[in-house]
Amino acid sequence: MHLRHLRLLDFRSWPLLELELEPGVTTLVGRNGHGKTNVLEAIGVLSTLRSHRVATDAPMIRTGADTALVGALAHNAGRELTVELALNSGKANRARLNTSPCRRVGDILGVVQSVLFAPEDLALVRGEPAERRRLLDELMVQRRPALGGDLGEYSSVLRQRSALLKSASATLRRGRGEDAAAALDTLDVWDGRLAQLGSRIVAGRIALLEELRPLVVDSYRRLAPESRPAGLAYRFRVAGPPDEPDLTDPELAEAVLLAELGRRRQEEIDRGLSLVGPHRDDLILTLGDEPAKGFASHGETWSFALALRLGSLDLFRADGIEPVLMLDDVFAELDRHRRAALAEVAVGVEQVLVTAAVGEDVPDGLRGVRHDVVMTGEGGDRHSAMTPSWGCHAGDDEDDDDDEDADSDSEDRP
Repeated sequence: MHLRHLRLLDFRSWPLLELELEPGVTTLVGRNGHGKTNVLEAIGVLSTLRSHRVATDAPMIRTGADTALVGALAHNAGRELTVELALNSGKANRARLNTSPCRRVGDILGVVQSVLFAPEDLALVRGEPAERRRLLDELMVQRRPALGGDLGEYSSVLRQRSALLKSASATLRRGRGEDAAAALDTLDVWDGRLAQLGSRIVAGRIALLEELRPLVVDSYRRLAPESRPAGLAYRFRVAGPPDEPDLTDPELAEAVLLAELGRRRQEEIDRGLSLVGPHRDDLILTLGDEPAKGFASHGETWSFALALRLGSLDLFRADGIEPVLMLDDVFAELDRHRRAALAEVAVGVEQVLVTAAVGEDVPDGLRGVRHDVVMTGEGGDRHSAMTPSWGCHAGDDEDDDDDEDADSDSEDRP
């Protein structure tokens, strides 16, 4: 698939962007903080309904605006579809597909599919479990959009159940028999719903992992042939978890979750927290017999993070899908071997979007059509803008001069 047009309105630093796109490589060049990553973030939000940078929508809405709009014309499976997402401050987001309002925002999932590799991906290896859960969930909903509804509903159930646990704790401490019994009965209902939704999420994640694992292991072997072999395993945080393959059965996973909820109920009430469910699970990454987190070298960490993204790309391709590949200012961070490996993969992708602070950081074969991104205006009116684009070719002498001009004309971020 590929995008033909991208429109941003009041999205972060962009008051308005109308960007025409074609298959092949598009490179956005500009200083750090001038708005390049915001463009890729917007495409990612259309793909997954989440930002890879922030947990809430508010930071994506331009200061002084109530709504940010992200729209695209996507060529997908031989069809051209228009998709639009409105991020609204203080009220529900809204989506449109082919100009018709969607009943649910999740109805646009699957229209735009993308894989993003960014420096923040080091957190997939070094960071907290939430980073790795998000990787699985974003892949899962892009490939199986219906599971996006389960994830959204699970989050809602989790919030309400956690609030009930806090109130139940206070009620039980007061010792009022009827109120305590009612609180426990209500908790039973929420336990059932959490286990039902949670089991589908766990089963979906593990089914995904069974397909993703060999692709990541193979990618890591190619990126770091002298390193220890990579491994990935799902950590289902219950007492005595079943074997991983057995958990692809949602009924078994639901029964295990219900048993664990019963076993830890008093602890949850005492602490006023939901301690059981897929929001507590993890994807364990290993190198040889050791966990990658804390034991991987800097180079191994980069290789593992890149292998996770390249494996994701291969997973889409196994489905017959060519997602948009987005490379956010990563070439300056990679050594020659990893840079060459990534460039080799990217050259064969239908559409690639690359950002770089310096044009020369991008390998020759990936410069494509170049757009310069600058920050313009003063004070509260500072905003991102894009200069006219032109085709760049490997080895052009004018590239060096143009990069110097772009840097001298740009302004530092305040």
